[in-house]
Amino acid sequence: MRVVIASRNDGKIREIKEIIKLPGIEFLSYRDFCSWPEIQETGNSFRENALLKARAIASYFQLPALADDSGLEVDALEGKPGTFSSRYAGEEASDEENNAKLLRELEGRPVEERTARYGCVAAFADPAGRTLITEGVCEGRIGFGVRGVGGFGYDPLFIPSGYEKTMAELSAKEKNRISHRGQAFRRMKGLLGKKPDINP
Repeated sequence: MRVVIASRNDGKIREIKEIIKLPGIEFLSYRDFCSWPEIQETGNSFRENALLKARAIASYFQLPALADDSGLEVDALEGKPGTFSSRYAGEEASDEENNAKLLRELEGRPVEERTARYGCVAAFADPAGRTLITEGVCEGRIGFGVRGVGGFGYDPLFIPSGYEKTMAELSAKEKNRISHRGQAFRRMKGLLGKKPDINP
């Protein structure tokens, strides 16, 4: 089965391929196509956006598609940046710009007020519109400065519960073991591995 990963984020694509390794599944990405549709993430939740992307790519290429929507929710900021995580500092913002904005907004906050979590929803869709959904959550806190060179997004700021290292300081294997995306896609791997009937 050929499955299109519905993302242009190379970090996400790499992690998904590392987590879901199943015989009989060949992953394709935007690099394998001459054209790629622009998809507006207009949903109000990770679930809505993940389904929107998976369904759009499955329909466009007439192939099964696998998408995720994920982000960081900071308690002191009432759940922000949430679904705007990738564009928190602006539509074309870099990871560095998003991290800098988050640090500014938490400036002066003590460690006990820096609790946060990463959330992820993974969605699989086929051209007929049938879908599978899985989820993952990783609790933690926001550090006081950028540390580490691994991962992407807010990883240099996010310290998982039970750790003193940021996500960006962990190995890829360790990150995938505990991360929100690792949880969601391991659950998706279990569903795809069983080749279930996909519920509409």
